[in-house]
Amino acid sequence: MNALSLGAMEVQPIIAVLTLVIDLVLGLVLGAFLYGYFQNRQARGIIRKAEEEAKVVIEQAKSAVARAVEQSSQMVKEAEDKAKEITAENDQLFLRRRRELDKEDERLQKRREELDKRVERIEQREQNLNKRQSKLDKQQNDLAKLQEEHMAELQRVAEMTADEARAQLLVTVEEDARKDMARVVRQVEAQVREEADARARDVIALAVQRLASEHVSEISVSVVSLPSDEMKGRIIGRNGRNIRAFELATGVDVIVDDTPEAITISSFDPVRREVAKRTMAKLVTDGRIHPARIEKLVEDARVEVENTIREEGERAAYETGVPGLHPEIIKLLGRLKFRTSYGQNQHSHAIETAHIAGMIAAELGANVDLAKAGGLLHDIGKAIDHEIEGTHAMIGADFARRYGVNAKIVNCIASHHHEVEQECVEAYIVEAADAISGARPGARRESLESYIKRVKMLEEIATGFEGVEQSYALQAGREVRIIVRPDAIDDFAAIKLARDIARKIEESMQYPGQIKVHVIRETRAVDFAK
Repeated sequence: MNALSLGAMEVQPIIAVLTLVIDLVLGLVLGAFLYGYFQNRQARGIIRKAEEEAKVVIEQAKSAVARAVEQSSQMVKEAEDKAKEITAENDQLFLRRRRELDKEDERLQKRREELDKRVERIEQREQNLNKRQSKLDKQQNDLAKLQEEHMAELQRVAEMTADEARAQLLVTVEEDARKDMARVVRQVEAQVREEADARARDVIALAVQRLASEHVSEISVSVVSLPSDEMKGRIIGRNGRNIRAFELATGVDVIVDDTPEAITISSFDPVRREVAKRTMAKLVTDGRIHPARIEKLVEDARVEVENTIREEGERAAYETGVPGLHPEIIKLLGRLKFRTSYGQNQHSHAIETAHIAGMIAAELGANVDLAKAGGLLHDIGKAIDHEIEGTHAMIGADFARRYGVNAKIVNCIASHHHEVEQECVEAYIVEAADAISGARPGARRESLESYIKRVKMLEEIATGFEGVEQSYALQAGREVRIIVRPDAIDDFAAIKLARDIARKIEESMQYPGQIKVHVIRETRAVDFAK
């Protein structure tokens, strides 16, 4: 309809022009007629001429009208074609939109059906859960009734109440404990009188050999710098939760004192202290300090320290030219990076001893490779002597033998403190190289730590009890923190365990003041929101 209207509007001006032309022709004809009426024959010629001209004009007008009509018909036809084309496009658009709406309606219908099914499943699950909860409540009530009946029956049979039985049991246990304590004290006193001199010499020699350094601040303390003193409050956390979580995760003691822009990390275990130091540095840099973040960074720091240990072990073997070592031996070599003895770093001492032994062997015509390997591995037992009973020479020799090290190298390790006979010339060379490295000016200091053995023994006593997962000696040996498995130790057993460990410490150790035994039983439940 819009195209037809457009065609009609274009034809109207043409018709108006034709009408004007016809009026003009008629006016000329009329004028000629009037002029002839008043003129003579001469005027008739002019009139005839005008009539001819009028005929020409009329023919031209008719031709123009015909052309205009033809053009208007063509325009009307084009308008009709365009209208049909627009109508067809509109029909196609309408059909396409109709199909899209049908598809959307079908999708919504399927979605509605799925939601209905899901609602039905949820309702069914709720009904099942309600039934289970009702059954559990009933079972719990029945169990409570049975427990009350059982307790009443026990009281009737025993002819005493639960409080009276508990009091009597405590009295009996206390009497037994006092008798056991007195018996143990008498046995210890008798044994001490019999073996005092020999045992004292052995203990002193072993302690001097295995102690790491003379100054606690040198090997058991690390200082972490802070950007400002405000960071100390964030490290401590609300009610001390952050610092407790950090100490629990790392097994170290964090000392926050008046030292400006610094805190101190204390632990006798150098690897554990290094993990704690790296973790604290990352927390201070990151600024996000909370228990979950602390646990994640502690695990990351442990991985980093393990990688450092492996790299340092490989570097020591490469620098000394001792190839083909087992990965576990490489790992122990790396652990020496964090171990000192009389203030001397054991990793550097091992490399230095290997070089000295190699030079001596070359001068004497001995086996240079055996001497280097023996010098590099002679103190490898110090990496694990706090975990295994025995001297570091025998521990290292057993470990090396287990991983297929040459028998002569094993003899170099075991005999460098004359605990076994030296069977080859390389063993003498290793002993001499060890003495040279340790005796050179500036290698060692002349004092030793006083509490390393005590804190190690504290952890060994605690981990010797069943159900203990981890134990950490803190506060320079004034506190031992014990983490138990919640599935093996309940709340009442945790109280008894703390008492038993405290009694074991009293029987086995000598120490000034008192030691706090802190048993921690913690259950964690983890789930994921999907």
